[in-house]
Amino acid sequence: MSDNTAAEKPIIAFDNVSKVYTLYRNSREQFSALFYQSKKLKKHLALDGVSFQIMKGESVAIVGRNGAGKSTLLKMITGVAFPTGGDIYVNGRVSALLELTAGFSADMTGRENIRFKCYVLGLKDAEIKEIEKRAIEFADLGEYIDQPVRTYSSGMRVRLGFAININTNPDILVIDEALSVGDSAFKKKCKDRINELIARNVTVLYVSHSKDIQDFCQRCIYLQKGKVIFDGSMQEAIRKYPELVN
Repeated sequence: MSDNTAAEKPIIAFDNVSKVYTLYRNSREQFSALFYQSKKLKKHLALDGVSFQIMKGESVAIVGRNGAGKSTLLKMITGVAFPTGGDIYVNGRVSALLELTAGFSADMTGRENIRFKCYVLGLKDAEIKEIEKRAIEFADLGEYIDQPVRTYSSGMRVRLGFAININTNPDILVIDEALSVGDSAFKKKCKDRINELIARNVTVLYVSHSKDIQDFCQRCIYLQKGKVIFDGSMQEAIRKYPELVN
């Protein structure tokens, strides 16, 4: 394969992807479903024949009303959920700013949680040491970095979560309303860091209902009831669907 062909290969591709969730009325019904399938169980089609390609270095807004399928799509990109039908291709290290404080050990210190997260990602010791340094500087938690996370306020946990994910040298950065938290100074710091990654040709997927999407994204994918109803430039999306940034 030539270098040009390799360069044109998408970093993310969805090919006719669907996702069906089974809706259980209670835990007993869910347990019973492990042994036999009932035709009475309700189904929810979260994604319905979704297809698109994203190239390396693109910054793409994923938008739509609540229940449109945005979170399901992001979970599939990050490997948390899997399709019922269709094919998904993801080529590169993904860093996801979804639930920023998920996966923290409350009894471990902030510093220990940084190392733990890096080990889970399969990073080497030399790389972990550098990421730890950058994450501690970015989070700016002072002496609390060596205190158990259970002593942190919710804001401090968010700062630590963002600092870890933004500094793990991702090929793909997934952001789900993460900038809706924190004080204005920290938000600006986060935005500046995201812009640095975009300048370094990192692929960015950004879910938001704020005007921030215009600052980061050149392309927009609009989901409605599990289907892609628009895939084009950010400027055209705003003209066609002004409610996106309201």
